Amino acid sequence: MKRAIQIVSVAVVALTISTAFIVEVKPELEIGKAIPSADTKMMDISGKEVTLSEAKGENGILVMFSCNTCPYVKLSEARIKEVAKLAKANKIGVILINSNEAQRADEDSFEAMKKYASLQGYDFNYVVDKNSVVADAFGATRTPHCFLFDKKGLVYRGAIDDNIKDADDAKEHYLKDAINSVGTGKAVKTNSTKSVGCSIKRVEE
Repeated sequence: MKRAIQIVSVAVVALTISTAFIVEVKPELEIGKAIPSADTKMMDISGKEVTLSEAKGENGILVMFSCNTCPYVKLSEARIKEVAKLAKANKIGVILINSNEAQRADEDSFEAMKKYASLQGYDFNYVVDKNSVVADAFGATRTPHCFLFDKKGLVYRGAIDDNIKDADDAKEHYLKDAINSVGTGKAVKTNSTKSVGCSIKRVEE
């Protein structure tokens, strides 16, 4: 009996410790909402600070939460650049946000971001989300995690397509379709999907 009580006590302590380090994340931004933290300044790989308001194009902005390290991001690199190009063609601004604050001293440091962006040939903003405040405002949880805004508000959130592992096998191209809809002034058919990828590495409190 005494041993059983000890086991239960250890389990309770372990559960208390584990829950103490859970980072609470707000729900995903609702469709139709305006850009949150629009005027928060973030350091871009160019060395200049930029806000979402400044990065926004004539028809809106594509915000993608990303990083240097996630294998799902690496599987999506060609797609990320493809949708970025499509967005620009439709007068939609593009910005990648690195919110992995817990890895800022390692693989997701500012210097590492500059090297990674150069290697990938990024021609759009790639910024540091200090203390993950912008990710928190969006309710972003994964990399990659996409949010597309038109002139009025959020019109799409979620995944790039329906096959994170193999672009060639994707049958539904959610983000491309949403971008084309914004560009032509049409309603977005599918406005929310599940983002699949690595968790954003927030600092535990």
